[in-house]
Amino acid sequence: MNVVICDDYQHMSQLAAGEFIECLQAKPSAVLGLATGSTPIGVYTHLIDQFKSGSISFAEATSFNLDEYIGLYRDHPQSYYYFMHQQLFNHVDLPGQRIFVPSGVENDYGQYCQWYEDRIAEAGGIDLQILGIGSDGHIAFNEPGTVLGSRTHVTELDQQTIDDNARFFASKADVPRRAITMGVATILEARKIMLLATGENKAVAIRDALEGPVGSECTASALQQHPDVTFYLDAAAASLLTKE
Repeated sequence: MNVVICDDYQHMSQLAAGEFIECLQAKPSAVLGLATGSTPIGVYTHLIDQFKSGSISFAEATSFNLDEYIGLYRDHPQSYYYFMHQQLFNHVDLPGQRIFVPSGVENDYGQYCQWYEDRIAEAGGIDLQILGIGSDGHIAFNEPGTVLGSRTHVTELDQQTIDDNARFFASKADVPRRAITMGVATILEARKIMLLATGENKAVAIRDALEGPVGSECTASALQQHPDVTFYLDAAAASLLTKE
């Protein structure tokens, strides 16, 4: 695993965006795994700028998002579908029929989760996956205790995740209690993975992910088993690491 300590958030965003740009330039039909939350916004801003300058095109690409809140329709301002369109999709040429964001309003999630897995496989698998990390060490919505062999599934959100995400909602009571998420095993099948983290509040999770034992209590620790992962961190997020 590669660890890159960045000067600040902007530096991190620029370096991580560089990986996306290289991927798209080398393979215009790349399958991109995308994440939501505040951390990747800087990456998406760089990608939009590069698209507008003519350096990259998403016209042949396909995207799959990691997760979505259960119970939120696509037009809800806090749905991840809405977020992705505001932060990226509305500003680039990625065709709508090749944009996949999990649905938060399905009747049969057993069937739907398999359908989502099938679409990833049909696209040829994910070439480059971007991840954030929760303060409890989760990736996507694979909360502590999630089986590391998990595929796309519905999960109950931990209280820590609800507390952390409450800042995006009018009140903590408005935060959905369940989500649909790619599983850990699904994520690990991506050919290349990058994880972004900034801030002291992520330092324990980063230490556990990189230096702790591989286990379900910190699902990000499963990334230790992947052959091509890069952690882009600022100094605060990396502050508890002890290994060179």
